[in-house]
Amino acid sequence: MGSRLEALAFAALCLVPGFLSAQGRLHLNPVVAKLEAGETVYGLSTQDLSLSYARQVARSPADFVYVDMEHSAMDFAALRTFLLAMGDKEAVVNKGNARPDVALFARFAPRPEESEWVVKQALDLGLYGVLFNSVDTPEQAARAVSMMRYPQLRDSRYPEPKGVRGWSPGNAAWAWGVGTDEYARRADLWPLNPDGDLLAVMMIESSEGLRNVDAIARTPGVGALFVGAGGDLSRSLGVLSGSPELEEAFGQIIAACQRNNVACAISANTGEDVARRVREGWQIIRTTVAAANAGRALLAQ
Repeated sequence: MGSRLEALAFAALCLVPGFLSAQGRLHLNPVVAKLEAGETVYGLSTQDLSLSYARQVARSPADFVYVDMEHSAMDFAALRTFLLAMGDKEAVVNKGNARPDVALFARFAPRPEESEWVVKQALDLGLYGVLFNSVDTPEQAARAVSMMRYPQLRDSRYPEPKGVRGWSPGNAAWAWGVGTDEYARRADLWPLNPDGDLLAVMMIESSEGLRNVDAIARTPGVGALFVGAGGDLSRSLGVLSGSPELEEAFGQIIAACQRNNVACAISANTGEDVARRVREGWQIIRTTVAAANAGRALLAQ
């Protein structure tokens, strides 16, 4: 009886308008759904893990929030509480499906080659994506990808790159609102696996990363490149933020994204900046609610 009810519930999800992607696939990650449909994605960053902010951000007009634990305490207990507090049951009832309006990502202090245990902890909490800081080489990108994938079954349609994530999906499945079998099907990297709902984001923050940007973008399993505000990259290049050299570097990064069909992310702090970056082709904008709204208004003119 229970399995029949689960099947009926899942069928009902598939009938909810707006829940299917443009290609007819069902995605629980709203960022993946919008990117697959060719839409611009807007998001926030925070170091505030309070319950009040979790409730606020869950109902904000954003597509994601990423918790910055590179520059703040790596507090997994607080991150778990924040994630659970973002669960808006009223919205689930009103929509009739379990997809959150705002996906939770996080960024951590360890570099990609040092972060396997961190990624395991984050994904087992139920996060929808991880931002890997200071990705300088395609080997680091490939390592990051492998950390986010479970080892694949013999009949997998997408056996490579090999996954090393340890198997313990119970908590994450609960957070996503699906059974463990369904979580296992969805907990793979998009766009490597078109049915995947996890996003691996590589941060380009150094001159070495810039030199290798095409190879990083080509790495199977990479979902997006993120230049952030460009502070680390400008320092690595030896120039000031806002300099022509930094803008030239931004141009190289977005060109690599477009050549390799991966999303490109950047920070923008004003409505004018948001509109400019969207017109340049950036698909993911880290900003504020006010700047996102102002940018959308400018783009609509």
